[in-house]
Parts: sequence; C-alpha cells; structure tokens
Amino acid sequence: MNKNEILLKAQKENKGKDIADLDVQRKGAYFAYFTGLFLIIIWDVVEGFTFHHINYGGNMVLFAMAATAFSVKYLQLRKTHELIFSLIYGLGTIAFLVLWILQLNGVMPR
Repeated sequence: MNKNEILLKAQKENKGKDIADLDVQRKGAYFAYFTGLFLIIIWDVVEGFTFHHINYGGNMVLFAMAATAFSVKYLQLRKTHELIFSLIYGLGTIAFLVLWILQLNGVMPR
C-alpha cells in the first residue's frame, strides 16, 4: 500500500472530514466559550459597581450557552449527568430571560 492509497482509505473512513481541522475548531470553540464567560462576569462586576445593578441579558446568554453545550453532550453521549446539567442551565436561562424582560419593561431597575 502506497502513501496515496493510505490517504484515500483514511479519507473514506473519516467520510472526508479533516480530523485536525475539527480538533482545532473544537479547541477554538472551547476558548471562545470561556472568553465569553470571563467577559460577561467582568461586565456584571463593572455594572454592579458603577450602576448598582446588572443587566440580566448577558447572564441569560451565558446560561443559554452552557445549556446548549450540555444538551449537545447529552444527545451525543446519553449520560444522565449531562442531562441534569442541561436542565439546570436551561432553567437558569429561563430565569434570567424573565428577569431581563422585567428589566426591559421597567418593572426592575435597569
């Protein structure tokens, strides 16, 4: 078997996917998630000290990102703890969505 035959066999087994590219995308998404997490926490702290309240919209986004990540993991792996965390973060998303809507309607301070 020569080099090209091995390459063609590997591509056929991986259905044309570039494993190295997929790994880099996964790492990029992982770092992007934690960058967003860090920035939203800083945003909350600055708003809390400056305006004495926080905007719940950013927290809703943060919880939605985590709920999505754990939902995908559950659908792929079918592990119970992934489902539990998905539901917890989903409930957090709903709670922060309600708080954000209340802020937008002036029921809570902005």
